[in-house]
Parts: sequence; structure tokens; C-alpha cells
Amino acid sequence: MVAERRSLILRGVLDICLLALLDDEQPFYGYELTERLGARDLLVSGGSSYPLLARLEKASLVRSEQRPSPSGPPRKYYSLTEQGREALDSGRAEWNAVAASVTALLNMPGEGT
Repeated sequence: MVAERRSLILRGVLDICLLALLDDEQPFYGYELTERLGARDLLVSGGSSYPLLARLEKASLVRSEQRPSPSGPPRKYYSLTEQGREALDSGRAEWNAVAASVTALLNMPGEGT
């Protein structure tokens, strides 16, 4: 149950998480982004991150470019656009407001009993 809840929560903010990772002025390729999420205990499969990266690119929040890979086919590197930076700022504010409200509710003595 805990893993399911965590997965549902992450699914709702995965776009903001990817934008935050790209707010580094350094482009990253898709697998690298998935690995960086995993390093923060946010386990996401490529089946979740790649379609989302495509949607973010279609919405002009990220841009991509093909670069040669040291092994195998070229890799698609993603970077944040100005619109993406604005969406990230907005998403951070939304997340912080929701997180603060939920934290306050969960820490209220006697609520829900």
C-alpha cells in the first residue's frame, strides 16, 4: 500500500521533478534523468519518463537535441526552455502549497478520530 501511494503521488508531480532536474543549465539524456530520480529514491521506469519528456517537449517546456553516444546510437539530450523554467516555478509553488496543507492536516492532533 505504501509503495502504491508513493507511486501515485510521484505520478502527479513527475513533470515538475523532471523540470527540476533540468534546471541545471546542463542537458541530460532520458536514461540519465531516470537514474537521477532513482538516486533520490524516486523510482520511475523509462516507460513513464520517456513519454512524459515527449509531452514536455511538445508543450515547449523542454527542447532536445541528438548527440553522439560513446557506445551505441545517438542519444537525445533534454534541456529546459524559458517556458519550462516558468512552469517549474509555478509547479514548485503549487507543490509547496499542497505539501504544506497536507503536512499541517496530518500533524493536527485529534483530526479524523
